[in-house]
Amino acid sequence: MADVFSAVGRRKTSVARVRLTPGSGDITVNQKAMAEFFSRETLKGIVRQPFELTNTVGKFNVTANVNGGGESGQAGAIRHGISRSLIIFDSTLRGVLKKAGLLTRDPRMKERKKYGQKGARKRFQFSKR
Repeated sequence: MADVFSAVGRRKTSVARVRLTPGSGDITVNQKAMAEFFSRETLKGIVRQPFELTNTVGKFNVTANVNGGGESGQAGAIRHGISRSLIIFDSTLRGVLKKAGLLTRDPRMKERKKYGQKGARKRFQFSKR
């Protein structure tokens, strides 16, 4: 069982627990095939990006459990988790992934709504008289 590389990836409010096992390149997200889980082709590309950069396409099977956030945030969280797992597998890949910015956790989240306001920044209309 030493051939399992696991890591946690995060983006916005999404958290992905990712496991890499040597295999044929199957990607499973929440017990569904990736093509079934993600509707847009760009999101599937985001998830595959770490493998394409490190020339490891088709070498690992990915099992990811992801929750929180929306589709885009979940794809980014999986990408982050895969990148971190690949470093556990081979630390020499760190430079390539770091240069591409795949090891940085994207901290941008929705700003909270403030009391006495319509939204996070928008105010109610001001009336002088």
